[in-house]
Amino acid sequence: MMVPPFNVQAIVAAVTSGQTSAVAVAREALARINEYAAVQPAVWITRLAEDAVLAAAAQVDARLAAGEVLPLAGVPFAIKDNIDLAGVPTTAACPDFAYVPNTSAQVVARLIAAGAIAMGKTNLDQFATGLNGTRSPYGAPACVFNRAYVSGGSSSGSAVAVAAGLVAFSLGTDTAGSGRVPAAFNGLVGFKPTKGRWSTSGLVPACRTLDCITVLTHSTTDARAVDAAVAGFDAADPYSRSGEDRPLVATRIGVPMPGQRLFLGDAAAERLYEQALIRLAADGADLIEIDMEPLREAAMLLYGGPWVAERTAAALPLLDERPEAIDPTVRAIMEDGRKVSGVDVFRGQYRLAELQRLAEAMWRDIDLLALPTAPTIYRIAEMRAAPVALNSNLGLYTNFVNLLDMAALAVPAGWRDNGTGFGITLIGPAWSDLALLDAGQAYVTAAALPPPPPLHIEDSMDTVKLAVVGAHLEGMPLHRQLTSRNARLIATTTTAPSYRLYAMANSTPPKPALIHSAEGSAIAVEVYELDVAAFGSFVVEVSAPLAIGSVTLADGTVVKGFVAEPRAIDGATDITDLGGWRAYIDTLSRPGG
Repeated sequence: MMVPPFNVQAIVAAVTSGQTSAVAVAREALARINEYAAVQPAVWITRLAEDAVLAAAAQVDARLAAGEVLPLAGVPFAIKDNIDLAGVPTTAACPDFAYVPNTSAQVVARLIAAGAIAMGKTNLDQFATGLNGTRSPYGAPACVFNRAYVSGGSSSGSAVAVAAGLVAFSLGTDTAGSGRVPAAFNGLVGFKPTKGRWSTSGLVPACRTLDCITVLTHSTTDARAVDAAVAGFDAADPYSRSGEDRPLVATRIGVPMPGQRLFLGDAAAERLYEQALIRLAADGADLIEIDMEPLREAAMLLYGGPWVAERTAAALPLLDERPEAIDPTVRAIMEDGRKVSGVDVFRGQYRLAELQRLAEAMWRDIDLLALPTAPTIYRIAEMRAAPVALNSNLGLYTNFVNLLDMAALAVPAGWRDNGTGFGITLIGPAWSDLALLDAGQAYVTAAALPPPPPLHIEDSMDTVKLAVVGAHLEGMPLHRQLTSRNARLIATTTTAPSYRLYAMANSTPPKPALIHSAEGSAIAVEVYELDVAAFGSFVVEVSAPLAIGSVTLADGTVVKGFVAEPRAIDGATDITDLGGWRAYIDTLSRPGG
């Protein structure tokens, strides 16, 4: 199912002008939701009945006919199921916790008043505790572009609903990165406003002093439209606050020092981040290296400090009375909060105040930060095998933001070869929200990223890209080892100019050895794609001194490929200057070769 993404501005323009109706848009959204749910049911916890959706859409059409101006007329949206919608259960992905609210959250009420059409409640990491999307009894929404990988969380269903084109925007929440990480993995914009800019009344708290309701969209323009509809002081929310929008000219952009740019072995993420920095610099930004350690220390306070007790407080009655109803990983985190003392709380607050002073000083030297949204991504199976450690890795660049009272905007920054999204996050001081949206729009325009990969609807086999350099090339003696595994040729290219190629001595059939070298050249390769099981069986057949490692291609991508141990070049002939194995084989067939 290939569906174009819904666009807030296009829908509003069409509905307001009479080119279409809110009812027609709602019917289209219902059809998309039904079609996607038939094969991927984990996106939603509660889908609103068709007649209720169409009745709400008809009311929008009637209001327009009566002359009302509705800035979100007919726009279908989704609501993370820890945010109240009147008359619909709020579960926080925990059935035993569920309740039916009489009133909608303030943000939801403002969206409906602006003409938006609620389609239902989306799945999440239980009690919004997680950044991966697998901690739910309702299933694990997967990355829309490669279903072997996590969608990111905790706003997992909200991200998938937008990325799959089911709704035009969705509400998420963000305490530690829950509205930004899933945006990155699914190629979306994730806008996390300044704490208190949007009301959190009607939100099931995770960490009440830090929680933000957020929005996931396809564009910064759509995020701005939602912000215009919902931002504003709410006297019913004790954490709501007013503030002046802070203008800034985003010319001084802080980036981590090279030794602090951590990607946990994800070479594709590292490459995409460096490309993003090149784009920012080309667009006139002055990139200023900063020390990330104070920010990382603040991040550690969220789960390693006293703030974990806020998660305990949020679900304490259920934790006391029916602990078995809570996801085991979430329950373990909440149980840790019982160990926090009053002394721990005050010590944490004192240290955070000191770190906030350092952050305030940082803003004197830079206008905003541009960080990776997440250092890497994991398969769902990997996350389930190590749910705490891998989840913690995903928050490396996000956990400190709310603690230090910052606003953040996640924007797409490219795609890995496996289809999953990579993003950067622009971070500014409190009340820099509109300036961040301006900077995000400028970046997205300048980046001119390629379109996203096609959606994966059915469960898809994870694949591996493999560069071959010698006897496995098409027409060569060992090529059958690829064709017998249904490998598919996807590129004929070269390596980066950092390799040397040798014809190994006493090798039957003749084989080359590819060696990484600072004084290397570009070497011709063929790149094949094969499924993981086939790749594994292929690797078993590779014998020393050859091995399968990582090879950097001319465009900077890193794939699996043939490399060699140092002993491979004992008695070998250096054929680097020929540029590839075919050229060498041709020399052997010449007279005197």
